[in-house]
Amino acid sequence: MGKTMKTLLLAIVAAVPVVLAACTGSATDQTKIRIGEVTRSIFYAPQYVAISQGFFKEEGLTVELSTTAGGDKTMTALLSGAIDVALVGSETSIYVNQQGSDDPVINFAQVTQSDGTFLVSRKKLDKFDWSMLKGSTFLGQRKGGMPQMAGEFTLKKKGIDPQKDLKLIQNVDFANIPAAFSSGTGDYVQMFEPQATLIEKEGKGFVVASFGVESGQLPYTVFMSKKSFIERNPKTIQKFTNAVYKAQRWVAAKPVDEITDALTPFFADTDKEIVKAVVKRYKEQQSFASDPIVDEKEWNNLQDVMQTAGELSQRADYKKLVDNTFAQRAIEAVGK
Repeated sequence: MGKTMKTLLLAIVAAVPVVLAACTGSATDQTKIRIGEVTRSIFYAPQYVAISQGFFKEEGLTVELSTTAGGDKTMTALLSGAIDVALVGSETSIYVNQQGSDDPVINFAQVTQSDGTFLVSRKKLDKFDWSMLKGSTFLGQRKGGMPQMAGEFTLKKKGIDPQKDLKLIQNVDFANIPAAFSSGTGDYVQMFEPQATLIEKEGKGFVVASFGVESGQLPYTVFMSKKSFIERNPKTIQKFTNAVYKAQRWVAAKPVDEITDALTPFFADTDKEIVKAVVKRYKEQQSFASDPIVDEKEWNNLQDVMQTAGELSQRADYKKLVDNTFAQRAIEAVGK
C-alpha cells in the first residue's frame, strides 16, 4: 500500500466536502442514505440507473450521492461517518483490515466484476502484441491502487516486468493522466473511460487491449459499509441491495441506447455519443456484475493481483470482510 493511502486511512477526518448530491426525491416515509463514490464514472452504470429509474425510491430510500475523489478519501469519509456507504474498490477494505480496525469494512454488494482500464497506444497498430511494450515508456496509474495492480498483474502474465522492461511513470495524478498523454508523455497509457474513447476520437491514441479482460473477474468495485452501520441498519442495507440488484437486472436487459439515456443526467458535460460508446464497450466485455454477490473465487483473484503487486502482506479472510446475506435475499425477493 502506498504511503498516501496509509497516512490518510490513519488520519480520519470528521467530514468530507460534498461535491455533488443526487436525490430521487423525498418523502416522509423514506430513509436517507449517503453514498460516497470513489469517482464519477460510466463504469458504475448500475448505481446511476438505480437512482434515475427510481429503484432506490421504490425501496423507500432517498439517496444523497457525493463524489469523494480517490480510494483513500472515500475510505476516510466512510470510517469517519461522513457517508454511510462507499462505492470503491474492495482492496480498500483489505487495507483497513491490515491496519487492525475494530470495526471492519464489509463488502455487501458488488457493482463491477473486472478492471475498467484499457491499454492505449500512441501509434495506430495493425496488429498488437504485448511484447511491443518492452522498452517503451508506460504511463501508469497510482501505485497501490487497483488499476495499477491489475495492470502490473496483466503485464507480468504477458512476460513483462514493469520495473525492468518499461520506463514506468507513476507520478502523474489520476485526473491529469489523459492530459499528460495527449501532450506527449508515454508511448502507452493505462486509461479509464470515457478518456480512452475521447483520446481515440481526437486521433491522439488507440485502444489496443483491455486490462479488464486480461486480469480476469474480480470484485473491482463494491458497495461497502462499516460493520457497525450494517448491524444497526440491516433493513436499510437490504433495501439498498434490492435496489442495486433491480438496477443490475435492468442494465443486463436493456439496449445500449436506453442505458445511455438513463446515465446522461449524471454526465451532462460528456457528449452523449461518447457515453453510448463507453456503455457499449463495458457491456460487451461484461464489466458490470450481473448480481450483487461477491464471489469467493473472484475475491481470491483480487488478492492474487494484490500479492503480485507487492501490496498485500497477509491475505484477508473472505468470511470476515464479505457478507452476501443481503445479496442472496435480494435475488430471492426480486427474482432472477
